[in-house]
Amino acid sequence: MGFLDRFSTDIGIDLGTCNTLIYVRNKGILINEPSVVAVERGTKNVVAVGAEAKRMLWKTPGDILAIRPMADGVIADLDSTEKMIRYFISKIIPKHKLIKSMRMKIGIPSCITDVEKRAVQEAALKSGAKEVQVIEESLAAAIGAQIPIHEPAGHMVCDIGGGTTEVSVISLGGMVVTSAIRLGGDEFDEAIIKHVRSVHNLIIGQQTAERLKIEIGNACQPTQDIKTEKMEIKGGDAITGLPRRLEIDSVEVREALKDPVTQIVEEIKRTLAKTPPELAADIVERGIVMTGGGSLLKGLPALIQKETGVPVFLAEKPLESVAIGAGQAFELFRDMSSDRSIYDNLNN
Repeated sequence: MGFLDRFSTDIGIDLGTCNTLIYVRNKGILINEPSVVAVERGTKNVVAVGAEAKRMLWKTPGDILAIRPMADGVIADLDSTEKMIRYFISKIIPKHKLIKSMRMKIGIPSCITDVEKRAVQEAALKSGAKEVQVIEESLAAAIGAQIPIHEPAGHMVCDIGGGTTEVSVISLGGMVVTSAIRLGGDEFDEAIIKHVRSVHNLIIGQQTAERLKIEIGNACQPTQDIKTEKMEIKGGDAITGLPRRLEIDSVEVREALKDPVTQIVEEIKRTLAKTPPELAADIVERGIVMTGGGSLLKGLPALIQKETGVPVFLAEKPLESVAIGAGQAFELFRDMSSDRSIYDNLNN
C-alpha cells in the first residue's frame, strides 16, 4: 500500500437516480438512502435529504420543494446533487477527518455525455473530495459482484438501475462490448402508472406504483409454485376526481411492465450479437450476472435466460454492487497495474 493510500479515505459512490449508496474502504456500505433533497423555495436552503426527504415527495406545502436531483442516471440539478453528496459524506466522516485526502470513485452510465460526466466530477469535488474519478457502472458492478474481471475470459454484466440499463462484456479488466439505454426502474413505475390510468381511470402516484412493482410486480408467467397475487391500491378517479380503491393482480402488473422489460431483453440480445465469438463462448459457459435494483423484479432473470438461452444469475448483493465495486476499484486497478509493469520490464 502506497503513501497516499495509507493517508486517504477511499470512497465508492453509486450516485443513482433512485438511491445513493456510499462504500468506504475497510468499512463497507455506510449510506443507502433515496436520492432526494427537500429545499425551501426561493432560498434553496436544505430542509431534508435522503429517506426523510423522500417521505416529503409530492406531499410538501407550497414553501418546500422535494426534488430528485438525478434523472436517467445523470445530474439534473447540480447544486442539489452537491448538497446531497456533502450531507451524506458528513454523516459518515467527521469534519476533523476531512483534512485527510478523500478520494472518490463514482459509477456512471456509459451512455452519458462528456458534459454530464464533468457535472458528476464537479459536484463531487465541491462536496469536499480531493480526487474524483469515474468508472462505468457495469465495470464497477462486476467488481462488486466479485467477478474476476482481470482474467482473459468473457464475463457479461447487466446492471439495471433506476434510470439506465447497462449491458457489458468484460475481459482483462476492460469493457470489450458495452451498450446502455436510458431505461430502468423508474420506467417500470411509469408503465404501471400509465396502465392503471388507461385501463381503470385511476390516477396513482410514483410511490404507489413502486410498491406495486416491488410487492407483486413480475416479468414472466407464474408457475405452479408461484400463484397470482393481488394488492389493493388507492388513488384519484380520473373522471370524478374523487378518491377510490382498486384491487389489481400480478398478471395485470406483468402486462403493464411488458414494454420496458422487452426493451431490456432486446438490448441484452443486441449486446450478445456484437460479442466476439470466443468471448460469447465464455458467456454461454459462465452466464450473465444481473445487478442493480431493477434486476430484483420477480421472474426477470428467468425470462432473460429463456429468451437468450444463456444461464442468468443474480449477484449476491445486486443493490450494492456498483458502490462496492467503485470503492474496491482503487486497489484492484493498482494491483493490475503492478502486474502489467512486471510484464513491461520483462519485455524491455
